[in-house]
Amino acid sequence: MLPKVAIVGRPNVGKSTLFNRLIGERISITDDQPGVTRDRIYAKGSWLSKEFFLIDTGGIELGDAPFLTEIKAQAEIAMEEADVIIFVVDCRSGVTDDDIYIAKLLYRSSKPVVLAVNKVDDQKFKDNIYEFYALGFGDPIPCSSSHGIGTGNLLDCVIANFPAKQLEANSEAIKFCLVGRPNVGKSSLTNCLLNDNRVIVSPIAGTTRDTIDTSFKVDGKDYIVIDTAGLKKRGKIYENVDKYSSIRSIDAIGRSDVVLLVIDGQAGILDQDTHIGQYIEEYNKPCIIVVNKWDLVDKDSKTMQKYTEDIRREFKYLDFAPIVFLSALEKRRVHTLFPEIVRVNEAYHLRISTAILNDVISDAVAMFPPSEFNGGKIKIYYSSQVGVEPPTFAFFVNEPKFLHFSYYRYLENQIRKSFDFFGTPIKLEFRKRD
Repeated sequence: MLPKVAIVGRPNVGKSTLFNRLIGERISITDDQPGVTRDRIYAKGSWLSKEFFLIDTGGIELGDAPFLTEIKAQAEIAMEEADVIIFVVDCRSGVTDDDIYIAKLLYRSSKPVVLAVNKVDDQKFKDNIYEFYALGFGDPIPCSSSHGIGTGNLLDCVIANFPAKQLEANSEAIKFCLVGRPNVGKSSLTNCLLNDNRVIVSPIAGTTRDTIDTSFKVDGKDYIVIDTAGLKKRGKIYENVDKYSSIRSIDAIGRSDVVLLVIDGQAGILDQDTHIGQYIEEYNKPCIIVVNKWDLVDKDSKTMQKYTEDIRREFKYLDFAPIVFLSALEKRRVHTLFPEIVRVNEAYHLRISTAILNDVISDAVAMFPPSEFNGGKIKIYYSSQVGVEPPTFAFFVNEPKFLHFSYYRYLENQIRKSFDFFGTPIKLEFRKRD
């Protein structure tokens, strides 16, 4: 579970430039025109070996009355999601009415606020930082997001405010989450799983105020389900609801042993479904694709087969994931999930002996030798499993650059055919033998 840091402030104070500076790459779109829409609003950053999620938000300002509700809602969502808030102000403009308005919103939060006084890249503006003490957030930190001045001091202050790590209860339990776009039935399915098999051990407080991990037993096995369905829509937040919902999904994916990607069977596969699937791939998590609301789909003898083909086409990067069709509302086929969760979790932690693995790889190479690529043929001396979560295999070779991607896939497929890595990704690493 990584801490989350939200960057808030009025338009054109340099939030997106600071965001890009802190994560070390250009993700947020920056422009002198206030209010430019960003293509992504989150990324993983690190400082002094501490990793965190950084959240970029749109500019908050006083304006025409019809938009005040949306502006306030955006700020409140950012405050809800964050463990620490960076409040960015502009040294050259001084304290504005918009800054005071945002400060009042932040006062109501129990979250720590770090005040970043941006655009201090000219000595003549340096004395302007003192007026920002009036905002009431302690010592202002002077910085320049454009030139990187003071960002180290800013990050020092941010990580000093990270919450202490919480101990996870019952480390033997299988921890799984249900993720998906809004209204696919995540909450209904969570409630169905708990109500049908309700042997509650204890509620475990989550790391955010509105995320709850619930511990329960089924057939003597311990589980923890992470409920991600806490986002409440306030007013018309438009795309920000989906964006912050994605942040919550990423948070749950990172903490889970198994991820259940829930799709609305009636609505079909949409772009946001595939985006969430990409997060699962990025985190190398085992996955079960759950097609919910199957009772509402008009079916014939080939409907399930066609739907499966559509899923395999749209989620090529999750080709290892089993597919379960069910109806949470009608409580049909829900019981089939737990055997799948157990099997997928076991595969995620499966270890293969070096001798058996090398026998499989030797047979695979003998059956289909590698072709020449990049000026040579790859020669595999030996292989070994070097990790789990996900299962990771090291291949010691003459020269990694001789490996063609198609041969990588061939070796991966041979490993999957020989061992039960059901529902989990596996990683192959090719290392030059010294």
